[in-house]
Amino acid sequence: MNISVRHGQGYWGTKTDFAALLEHVRKIGPVLEENAEENDRLGRLNDATFAALKPLRMSHIFAEEKIGGAQLSPTQGLELIEAITYHSGGAGWVSMVHACIGAMSAAFLPDSAIGRLYGPDTENRFSGQGTPTGMLKKVDGGYLLNGKWSYASGIHHATFTHTAALLDDGDGHPAKDENGDVIVLCAHAPVEQFDLLGNWDVLGLNATGSIDYGAKDVFIAEDMVFPILTAEPQRLKEFFSLGVVGLAAIGHSGWAIGASRRILDDVAKFARAKTGRAGLLGESEKFWYDFGRNEGRVRAARAFLFEVWRDVEKSIEAGDRVSTRQISLVHLAKSEVHEAGVDACQFVYRAAGGASLRRGVMQRIYREMLTAANHFTINANIVTAAGREIGGIWSDRKWQFYDLIEKK
Repeated sequence: MNISVRHGQGYWGTKTDFAALLEHVRKIGPVLEENAEENDRLGRLNDATFAALKPLRMSHIFAEEKIGGAQLSPTQGLELIEAITYHSGGAGWVSMVHACIGAMSAAFLPDSAIGRLYGPDTENRFSGQGTPTGMLKKVDGGYLLNGKWSYASGIHHATFTHTAALLDDGDGHPAKDENGDVIVLCAHAPVEQFDLLGNWDVLGLNATGSIDYGAKDVFIAEDMVFPILTAEPQRLKEFFSLGVVGLAAIGHSGWAIGASRRILDDVAKFARAKTGRAGLLGESEKFWYDFGRNEGRVRAARAFLFEVWRDVEKSIEAGDRVSTRQISLVHLAKSEVHEAGVDACQFVYRAAGGASLRRGVMQRIYREMLTAANHFTINANIVTAAGREIGGIWSDRKWQFYDLIEKK
């Protein structure tokens, strides 16, 4: 595993023992590993896996201490998600989704909703979808939600959904704001009010249970929504100026570095067992050359990631909001840890032969990494926009969700 990163004091939480969280992950590591194959076949985390993860309270790790959260820093979140993922990609993915969506809800919902969702006697976990493939219609006291959404990772273990939907203008069309942009609201309601629709027969990340779900006239209280494209932080305003996209980047990036580290460790262990005579993998100069190159790139990508997030933390601790340039670098670092991970997985898959072809840790991580790298948050358009901003072509723009838009 990688060396722990030290953190600045004064802004982040002090009531949660971060070292104890990492120690808990170390202790449950064997449970996560023993159940990873069953979870992959099951299409969700089994009871033993989730019971092991539950004490971490992942939906609360970034929430403010005042509302019962741990108020971890981004780099602490990266390390924690990395550590879980090292033992199980499925467990790591569900954990990071609960952490990031929990952070979004804690950041942008009004106090009245926070009192219900994060009260001292509550233990809510959040899952859902931020793409608006449904509609919200205004009614007395709130809204009615209708639609169908995909990729609800971790919903089997969530208590509340986090669901993006277009606001109905009253005539069945999307309402627009004063700038002519459609209004997208993120709605929260208990999971049991939705239809869980399945549809998760996929190449990798099977254990995440990222199924489709649907809503038929689900009532959403008026204070249980926030505008997902333009939401202003209601608490921890410097940290949560990262917005929905910046918070999601912590989770996806932490997952990628954990998976990359594990597959390289496993292929090295496999090669060490294949030594002693010519023709064996551990005696191959080409293998160790390629291994060294991939080891270097994965470590370099991780170092870049932490460099970017330490700079973000420095700004937050100084009382500043996160800048456009910092978000651009967050996107580049997120992309690079995935691209380095894909290359490492391709190397391992080709080098290990039958060992990576058959079911096992290497095969599973290979499938999971290819799936993770296809996630919308890693797409080339985001990297292109970040490159334009850093290169000075779009320096007069700002990030809104995953788009770098002209300032109005």
